[in-house]
Amino acid sequence: MRDNEFDLPPKATPEVLADWNDLAERVCCELARAGLPARRVDLDGGALERPGADVHVDRILEGGVYVDWRTNAELRTTALELFEQGINYADPPPVVRHHRDIHKIMQGALLGILASAGFQVEKPDPHAHGSAVYVKGLRP
Repeated sequence: MRDNEFDLPPKATPEVLADWNDLAERVCCELARAGLPARRVDLDGGALERPGADVHVDRILEGGVYVDWRTNAELRTTALELFEQGINYADPPPVVRHHRDIHKIMQGALLGILASAGFQVEKPDPHAHGSAVYVKGLRP
């Protein structure tokens, strides 16, 4: 019997992870200073599904710090249930459109707030990260 081999991406070094964890904590602090609820979703296992900014460290070598917006559970569940049933993407139901629009609007708000606070931020690949914001680091 042959062992299965997987091409898993390399993980970041402990030093890089420490830097990213520090950056993620700074992001949470700055979002809280702006009045937004923010939490390290990667540290609490995502068990608490409160609305607000979900900050997490992607531990693979090409990873980093990401921030995504989480809507209220009622809105999220309603939109996702309709989405799972199948929708017309050209004309989605109002609740699905509203949920999508909130994520787009909050992505812009997070980009602006974090840039104003001195972070280097950008929109990552939407296919891989949806409406999340990538935090590259602090501006020099």
